[in-house]
Amino acid sequence: MSEQVRDVAAVEQETANIQPPENPPKKVYRERHVIARTGADIFSPIALVMGMCVILHGNISPGGGFQGGVLVASVVVMIYLAYGYKMAMRTFNLEVLHNCESVAAILYIVIAMIGILSGGVFGQNVFYQIGETGELFSGGTISYMNFAVGFKVLTGIAFLILMMLSILSPDAEIEGEVSEVLDE
Repeated sequence: MSEQVRDVAAVEQETANIQPPENPPKKVYRERHVIARTGADIFSPIALVMGMCVILHGNISPGGGFQGGVLVASVVVMIYLAYGYKMAMRTFNLEVLHNCESVAAILYIVIAMIGILSGGVFGQNVFYQIGETGELFSGGTISYMNFAVGFKVLTGIAFLILMMLSILSPDAEIEGEVSEVLDE
């Protein structure tokens, strides 16, 4: 036999005798950086306040329910980046978010139905005579529908972000961990 064949046979013989370790090493994840945690601690409340401000003032200024809802939902990503998957899942309950999204959709439909009940069309602005122009609730039913849209968007997008994180996160590799985290 040639030398190469003997070398391959010797390597095969050696690898056949190797036993896997009894306790394989666990994956070690590096700790989240202090800058990320500090940034999330500072900017999460600002994002929440700014998002709610955009939602509430959507009928009298640019922006509205969708933009404000996305801004508030960005807090989920900030907490994930700063504290990790498990903390994000402990902070935001998937079941509560899903139920709140349904409530927001029903709330929007009920407010929009006021137009039909008052003899108009679906989503018609009915209470527009209330308040002075430029005041927070001077837009009639549009103000309330805007709030319902913002609530629906923030709960829906936060729910979607958490679902994506549960699929993509390396911390959630163990099957069933998502349900365990939700049960805690």
